[in-house]
Amino acid sequence: MSLMKTWKNILAIVLATIWISISEFVRNQFIVRNLWLEHYKKMGLVFPDKPINGAVWGLWSLLAALFVYMISRKFNLLQTAFLAWFGQFVLMWVVIGNLGVLPHGILWMAVPLSLLESFIAALIVKKTAS
Repeated sequence: MSLMKTWKNILAIVLATIWISISEFVRNQFIVRNLWLEHYKKMGLVFPDKPINGAVWGLWSLLAALFVYMISRKFNLLQTAFLAWFGQFVLMWVVIGNLGVLPHGILWMAVPLSLLESFIAALIVKKTAS
């Protein structure tokens, strides 16, 4: 792979990471934050929002962007977006739902916003990467 292709691929992953991070932050800190806080309070828990939690979400965003990049090599835009959404969100919701920490009331907002997040991440990667 040429140096230019390598840089384009790295740029695609970095831009997708930034997009995913911003999307997650806005959704969880502004749109559904109160639902998270109320749900955790009802369970007698404190919502985990320390800086280390933000750092882990940053790592999750990078891993999500890498996942989008990897599947984008074999699939078209819509397939990449759907597979990314399913692999990143649906599976996470199943796990946190099983643990009892998923406030189901967020799903009516989280599903369309996460589909949009996945589509835009896939679009960024498809348009930027070689």
